[in-house]
Amino acid sequence: MSRERKITSLVLKSVVIVSAVLGTILSAIAGREAFMGGGSVFMYFTIQSNLALAVISAVGFRMLTREKPLPDRWYTVKFVGAVSITLTGMVFCFVLAPTMGGAAWTPANILTHVVVPICSVADFFVTGVYGEIAKSRIPWVTVPPLVYAAYAGIGYALGREFAPGINYPYFFLNWGSPAGAFGFSRELPFMGCVWWILALLVLLLLCGAFYLRILELCRKRMLRADKRERSTAVR
Repeated sequence: MSRERKITSLVLKSVVIVSAVLGTILSAIAGREAFMGGGSVFMYFTIQSNLALAVISAVGFRMLTREKPLPDRWYTVKFVGAVSITLTGMVFCFVLAPTMGGAAWTPANILTHVVVPICSVADFFVTGVYGEIAKSRIPWVTVPPLVYAAYAGIGYALGREFAPGINYPYFFLNWGSPAGAFGFSRELPFMGCVWWILALLVLLLLCGAFYLRILELCRKRMLRADKRERSTAVR
């Protein structure tokens, strides 16, 4: 890995770690009174995915400073993490934030839903050009959200409170809404949980395919640049 890319990656990883941890702390502080009597910020996909990316970045930081080649399986982990945190950012910015008004853009939300996703994805492209991620790995990007959907569904069935009096984490995972599982409604969530889950899974698969395509183009561009440098050096 070139020195420039290594430094860039280490900086991005550091930003992800600090932003995820700080965003989680701020979320916990802000939610302390709101969640009194039930629920926890740690029950939400946002916090879980942020902490997962912090761990991935910390492990990657350590591996990168050891001056050893990263295994291809690690690039797959980075790939799955990058797509998962993209879901976190996109769902918040385009689905949740419009329903929250001005209360959406708090420092905690900006860190966990904007800074961490952007830096994580950027780091994936900076380092991913050196790995090999087969297209057959794309379906793996659906695993974290599916696991969380199952977790939230079980919590709903058991009556666990994600917030006081609320036994679902997000409006599109409210199995008791007017739309239910397969129905539709003229108010939030507009369509049933199953349709939301399927739509998000399709979005994840498309995002995964798009990221691999961009990564392929970045790799080709890097190889062309390296070839030009070698040619210039020979002359």
